[in-house]
Amino acid sequence: MAHELDIIPGTEWGCFTLPRPMCIAGPCSAESEEQVMETARGLAAFGIHVFRAGIWKPRTHPGSFEGVGTPGLKWMRRVKQELGMWTCTEVASEKHVLECIKYGVDMVWIGARTSANPFLMQEIADALEGTDMPVLVKNPVNPDIDLWIGALERLNRAGLRRLGVIHRGFSTSAPIPYRNDPGWRLAIQIRTRYPQMAFFADPSHMGGSRDYLLELSQQAMDLGLDGLMVESHCNPACALSDAKQQLVPADLKTLLESLIIREKSSESEAYREGIEALRARIDVIDENLLRLLADRNEVSRKIGLYKKQHNVAILQAGRWEALLADVVASGVALGLSEDAIRAIMTAIHDESVRVQNEVLRKE
Repeated sequence: MAHELDIIPGTEWGCFTLPRPMCIAGPCSAESEEQVMETARGLAAFGIHVFRAGIWKPRTHPGSFEGVGTPGLKWMRRVKQELGMWTCTEVASEKHVLECIKYGVDMVWIGARTSANPFLMQEIADALEGTDMPVLVKNPVNPDIDLWIGALERLNRAGLRRLGVIHRGFSTSAPIPYRNDPGWRLAIQIRTRYPQMAFFADPSHMGGSRDYLLELSQQAMDLGLDGLMVESHCNPACALSDAKQQLVPADLKTLLESLIIREKSSESEAYREGIEALRARIDVIDENLLRLLADRNEVSRKIGLYKKQHNVAILQAGRWEALLADVVASGVALGLSEDAIRAIMTAIHDESVRVQNEVLRKE
């Protein structure tokens, strides 16, 4: 079971001086000193205070560009010294952490592949112990909320309090326009559990293309997330990694200015009265749904008894597939999301199978 985290909100870290969205920006990879400095100058010109760049690049296939390594940290240090920006890079091992400390990197993030590995997370936590460095943790590649929270817990137990998360979506084989499934549901769960923790969205990796950056960034703001980590390159066409998802600094400025930032709440009396009335209706509907689900479970129990008496297997695949297709069609006709209907009905069906299993197990 997840434990509470002792954390300091990102607004108190001292590096985010602008209101929402807090923004971390810079190239996917540090490629040359000239590229790093030109990009950083372009970002600093319109108020970006935290500069990100990949120094070590975990790639799927060997032989791809895997980052310039430690020499790139010298360029990051120059950004810090000349432009007064905080610097941020990804770490995946104790060696990476120690090199970042040596060169004065201000903040680190932990990537999706690493956050899914408790051994590496513990190694990184041990290496960071005693530093009080801000650390951002990307969600694991697969939608496993316990792995995500566990990574944060390891860092917190090492004494790190300036912790935040980066939501970059999840790997999927489903046909979607984005590189990763946004999976906002898990983001909402983390946000609800740790409302004070700095929460960033990474629309660059979520979308995989600059064409989707604005819509994904706006979705993140609509959900009340604190900020964005966006990849920006002075010349994306020449980028050595992820060229299609990077923006020139001027285009990032335009994107940020285009976002509609919602208030987290309203002091308006009309708003409070209206929202409370609607929430009361939701509460009644939820209560009715629970009663209907309890009634359905009772019918499932009786079905289990009937199958037991006649020595019939629980799962009737043909019946379930036909039922699901009918319910999805009916739900879509009512304006409901197909994905949501499938998820809800699958959960209800799983519960029905569990109830019938209990019946069959009893003598």
